[in-house]
Amino acid sequence: MAKTLNSPPSFTPHFSDSHYKIGIVTSVWNSQITDALKKGAINTLKQFKQIQSLEIKQCSVPGVFEIATCAQWFFENGCDAVINLGCVIQGETPHFDYICKSAADSISQLALKHSKPCIFGILTTKNFAQALERAGGSLGNKGSEAAEAALWMLLRKDELTKGTNS
Repeated sequence: MAKTLNSPPSFTPHFSDSHYKIGIVTSVWNSQITDALKKGAINTLKQFKQIQSLEIKQCSVPGVFEIATCAQWFFENGCDAVINLGCVIQGETPHFDYICKSAADSISQLALKHSKPCIFGILTTKNFAQALERAGGSLGNKGSEAAEAALWMLLRKDELTKGTNS
């Protein structure tokens, strides 16, 4: 597959003796989209057989605004990373702007507070068709990309902690 300007970075992990507990928080609003994102994330996590032990925890929440609260609970219960999945489709009111900014800010704050990957896998699209394209359509599955980002960040943290680089 040829790289385009919008292609995700390539990821070739080299895990050794890894034990991870990863939380996945999924909004049920726009469930046709978010279910596909969750499936992509789980399938991606499970394909990395070189991870010695992987525990995947899941939680569904009503909407994108509630995602950060559940992510916080996952961190409080020992998760090494949290993948946050949702879909906000722009409407006629400023609701879209408030929800998207709140979710982005909250997820970023959690990552820094806990010094752990808290991945933003929330689609913020203009319409349903754009969301479908990013949930397994022609633009790939952003849930899968979010899972790769979580693993990539866990690997980087392990490397920094152990003094190795790749």
